[in-house]
Amino acid sequence: MGGTARSARGLSLRTEPADRRPYRGVGRRSPENGSDGRHNLEAVDGQPQRLDATDLALLRLLQRDARQTNKDLAEAVGIAQSTCLERVRALRSQGVIRGWHADVDLDAIGRPLRAMISVRLRPKTTASARAFQQAMVSAPEVLAVWTVTGADDFLVEVATRDVAHLRDFVLDHVTGRREVVDARTSLVYDQVRAWETPPGEELTAVGSAADARQAPLGTTPRSSP
Repeated sequence: MGGTARSARGLSLRTEPADRRPYRGVGRRSPENGSDGRHNLEAVDGQPQRLDATDLALLRLLQRDARQTNKDLAEAVGIAQSTCLERVRALRSQGVIRGWHADVDLDAIGRPLRAMISVRLRPKTTASARAFQQAMVSAPEVLAVWTVTGADDFLVEVATRDVAHLRDFVLDHVTGRREVVDARTSLVYDQVRAWETPPGEELTAVGSAADARQAPLGTTPRSSP
């Protein structure tokens, strides 16, 4: 039952039963959702809240075209425009959506040749690894740098004008570094990009190894693009 409580300063504070207090979250009504039809992604007791089917549908649509209007998104998933806007804002603020990017055709900007360079360092120290990472991300030819396990330490994806440009990059920026003891280059013939949100009735808002183990049956891990 509701009532009136008195604070330490003697002020009267009106209290309400827990089931009548207004909910401030962002989806549809459920034990975890409020009566306003919005869905909360904030962590509870240190555990991230799960994405529901509407969140996943919004993510898939935005991955296909991040420039579509809020009206189009709302109509596509069957929710109110205000709810859709709150959902997308929540996904952005909680880090589920990390940003909005342009998918650039590398051929159109004069970088048609792509390659993956496997790199091994010695000594394997934090300082040498950070120095190599910084050098790679600073080079305009580099698309991505992955730190990997196994015989190699890094996998560097590059895009160059031609074979001569690739050769010069490897000699000047990779094998010419003192900490690099081995580098192997593989040309990329083609890429099939699995970029949509993985299937599944629910996924947690913050990914982890534990989340992957708890994924619904039939969920297939996707490789990085």
